[in-house]
Amino acid sequence: MTVHQNFIGGEWVAAANAAPNVNPSDLSDTVGEYARASRADAEAAIAAAKAAFPAWSRTSPHLRYEALKRISDEILARKEELGRLLAREEGKTLADGIGEATRAGQVFAYFAGEAVRMAGEKFASTRPGVEVDVTREAVGVVAMITPWNFPIAIPAWKIAPALAYGNCVVIKPADLVPGSAWALADIIARSGIPAGVFNLVMGRGSEIGDVLLGHDDVAAISFTGSVATGRKIAQAAVTAPVMKKVQMEMGGKSPLVVLDDADLGVAVECAANGAFHQTGQRCTAGTRLIVTEKIHDRFVDGLTERMKALVVDHALKPGTHIGPVVDDNQLEQDLRYIAIGQKEGATLHWGGERLNRDTQGFYLQPALFVGCRNDMQIAREEIFGPVAAVIRVKDYEEALTVANDTAFGLSSGICTTSLKHATHFKRNSDAGMVNVNLPTAGVDYHVPFGGRKGSSYGPREQGHYAIEFYTTVKTSYTLA
Repeated sequence: MTVHQNFIGGEWVAAANAAPNVNPSDLSDTVGEYARASRADAEAAIAAAKAAFPAWSRTSPHLRYEALKRISDEILARKEELGRLLAREEGKTLADGIGEATRAGQVFAYFAGEAVRMAGEKFASTRPGVEVDVTREAVGVVAMITPWNFPIAIPAWKIAPALAYGNCVVIKPADLVPGSAWALADIIARSGIPAGVFNLVMGRGSEIGDVLLGHDDVAAISFTGSVATGRKIAQAAVTAPVMKKVQMEMGGKSPLVVLDDADLGVAVECAANGAFHQTGQRCTAGTRLIVTEKIHDRFVDGLTERMKALVVDHALKPGTHIGPVVDDNQLEQDLRYIAIGQKEGATLHWGGERLNRDTQGFYLQPALFVGCRNDMQIAREEIFGPVAAVIRVKDYEEALTVANDTAFGLSSGICTTSLKHATHFKRNSDAGMVNVNLPTAGVDYHVPFGGRKGSSYGPREQGHYAIEFYTTVKTSYTLA
């Protein structure tokens, strides 16, 4: 089997080691063999990016626009192919895979436009005869560490703004799902971007992560992953001899509040989508279902019936709503939390069983707990699987208090027909993103993405707000 190589300094570079990329829907299906970079490879990628930065950062914005537009065009033209690859390696349904590939193409198209929209400001000085200009410039070499749950969209929304604003990139995708990132790198490699501007190093974080974090020539780090790893990165960034900008997205435990006046059908669909679709493997998943007393029992009955209708099967099989868990470690974690919930005294109302299908894979029936308290582990810790906890509350005021009582603050939602409660919740929810009568997991590419508390650190991702991380401000004074 051909080994998919790292991309360093404009060339595909072989590595001493490689690892198989296995389909979680069918363990007999190997997607491909992918190289694992060494420390020397990571250092070479940083050196190539550093060498390319002076010219690239001063390239015409229109040339950057053209390159990013070519990338977008090819992604969108190949979205079905890329979506199928994504579904094979990560376990999302084919529809979700194609949707994510489409989103990646849209992100590159958006930031192609941003390349030519970068503006400055002119101020009147307090000193007569002096002109003041405020401009933005690229920060330098940006290291990116991306997760396995969105293997093409998250790399896209980090790479695209970095390149649009004139930075050079070294990206390390999740070792579990390198295929989509490699396919994206292959497209970027043929876009006309100069050698060294973009570099891909695949492999284990334990092998090359500290090189990216500690290297003096890396100016900024964009990370999406766990809170524990994020804290280590933040500490390494500020204690390094050359302090680095950091941007981190680190997960969530998103609440969905359901009030007595909610449209029951809307509430059930919001809960089912937010908690269980894409196997619950989303940092925005709404897995804390906070439900007021009068609608509680009807909501639980409605959601249970909805869960029974969800088809868990091979990601590429027509009619599948939910694919497998991404790998055996994640499956074990999900099952461990299901056991913890039962030990804590919550009632496993439905689901939570490992499933067998025609192909050997990591299939898990979505699980719904009732009788939960907000101090239980299953209500406080991010499980990252299709496991939801229903918490009964008295009224809106208690629901808001419980919703905000969490170490995370990424996304939140409320289902209500009350304009008063919807407006109050939007203002008082301690989350970076709030949804009214929508699942907690939906996001657009042209607006900021990010949260508060333990969920996020540093400037926002996506939309025009990405400029805050990928550029630095310069103030220039001129005697007229």
